[in-house]
Amino acid sequence: MAAFRALAASRLAVTAGFAPRPGLWPLPFGGPAPSSRAALHASAPRPGPRVAVVLSGCGVYDGTELHEASSILVHLSRGGAEVQIFAPDVPQMHVIDHIKGQPSEGETRNVLTESARIARGKITDLAKLTAVNHDAAIFPGGFGAAKNLSTFAVDGGTCKVNRDVERVLKEFHQAGKPIGLCCIAPVLAAKVLRGVEVTVGHEQEEGGKWPHAGTAEVIKALGAKHCVMGVTEAHVDQKNKVVTTPAFMCDTALHHIHDGIGAMVRKGPAAQRCCVHAWSREGCWTQSTLSCVWVFWAGAWTGPSHCPPAPHQSRNVCAVHCVYS
Repeated sequence: MAAFRALAASRLAVTAGFAPRPGLWPLPFGGPAPSSRAALHASAPRPGPRVAVVLSGCGVYDGTELHEASSILVHLSRGGAEVQIFAPDVPQMHVIDHIKGQPSEGETRNVLTESARIARGKITDLAKLTAVNHDAAIFPGGFGAAKNLSTFAVDGGTCKVNRDVERVLKEFHQAGKPIGLCCIAPVLAAKVLRGVEVTVGHEQEEGGKWPHAGTAEVIKALGAKHCVMGVTEAHVDQKNKVVTTPAFMCDTALHHIHDGIGAMVRKGPAAQRCCVHAWSREGCWTQSTLSCVWVFWAGAWTGPSHCPPAPHQSRNVCAVHCVYS
């Protein structure tokens, strides 16, 4: 045991003699310098942000756009997010034959059951989603957002939004937690969160490149602000913490859609994950016990309620370890 303590002491002494490891930054606003103990814990595994992805069925014409959903999940996975998938347990508006592009007469399907195809069976009823247990929420597009999560496809600006969808949007908004939406899904935010800034791309069809450009005018009529953005870009409404990208509102190559969704996620939960080592009478909190992960998205820090204040708000911090995707 004495030999082990001697070895540990020598390791601590050596660690203290080196400059901070890449990614371990002393905060610029004062407070104790990073301890060797904090440096040793900087490489420990950290939980990623908890992100809820809300689906609307399976298939572009009557549910979720699969490529958008897949792209969101890929980018979140690469960013280290912990993802949970949800969908409302309600009937679809109708079922579309995706070869003929026409309704299948007499056929009915359930949104939750169909969404489970994308989730590989790991899906939860949207009624159980709360902002308390998640750091952010993302809504992919597809006509399901306009048919099953709302009645926008039929009623336009006078549409009704599914009760749980409206509740989730308001909960995350009131909690100051980020919301991501792509393709046609930004109309949900425009309807529920008055005055929000969103994008569905361009406001002119431009020879068919933007076939759904008229949606921008409906968004404006709802009292929201529409921001013209390219398909590979994402708009951040920092005040409301809403991030949107056009996705398949643009008739373009799939990799451009993927890049735009990547921009949304990079400005979202995968953008910056920081482990805060807070200072207490016992010294720096260790990664294995009390340290917390903060998420920087849409111009704001979010984190679990039991964590110390966010890095830019607290002086009682000895080190912060950031990982960028």
